[in-house]
Amino acid sequence: MFRVLFSSRMLAFHALVLLIVPSFIWLGFWQLSRWEDRQAAANLQEANIEAAPVPVDRLTGVGRDVDRADRWKSVEATGHYDADHELVVRNRDGSRGVGMYVLTPLVTDDGPALLVNRGWVPNPDTATAQPDVPPPPTGEVTVTGRIQFGETPENTGIRERDGLPDGQIMIIDVDAIAADLPYPVYGGFAELTAQDPPSDPAPERVAAPETNMGMNLSYAVQWWVFTVIAVIGWIILMRRELRDARTEEAEPKGGASAVLPERPADAPERAETRT
Repeated sequence: MFRVLFSSRMLAFHALVLLIVPSFIWLGFWQLSRWEDRQAAANLQEANIEAAPVPVDRLTGVGRDVDRADRWKSVEATGHYDADHELVVRNRDGSRGVGMYVLTPLVTDDGPALLVNRGWVPNPDTATAQPDVPPPPTGEVTVTGRIQFGETPENTGIRERDGLPDGQIMIIDVDAIAADLPYPVYGGFAELTAQDPPSDPAPERVAAPETNMGMNLSYAVQWWVFTVIAVIGWIILMRRELRDARTEEAEPKGGASAVLPERPADAPERAETRT
């Protein structure tokens, strides 16, 4: 009876189950590991955002980019804005749609400049026009901002474009920007969160990022549910094959075990006579 489980059809099904079950289990753990990575990154991001501000030279330096583990931490710097070398960064999101970021060097009292993303402004009416940018305050100013490492085509997926209007860029490539400035520049840049004295009007501040855990945990559970379904289906199929085999064995066979027909009731009896 159990030989039915080793038919060519069932062997193919066994092989399929033995292939997909470990694969589904592995895929579940892979998605779980991705969720754990996202969880760790989200915890680090939240902790960095909530950390107290530190002097900018604690987290970066001239010719040294910001460490990824320090991203989103708050830094402080004091100096004066250099509005003559201000840039705008195209295709950036704000609360009212796509616009531009305003990037202004802050020449610190210590000498190097810190690139400060002062916030978002709407796009101009045409692609070749300049946006309406509120000016930075004059004189000495103290800024607080979330530190970011420099942008590159590799970490943003954005490429620089030729032929842009003067003062417009696509990415905040700190090294490329620093090459055109007459003073040394700290690695990375800061997203402005506070400024003393404040300016009014001012660009719209860049919002703090939202924690995005993604769907990896749900995907992990789905793969493991698929694993259970595959195993249950395998067991049900084997039980059905065994049940059908028992039914076939229990059925009567033709031949010697066949029932003889009864003699008709009106058939004449034959009496044996002796002479």
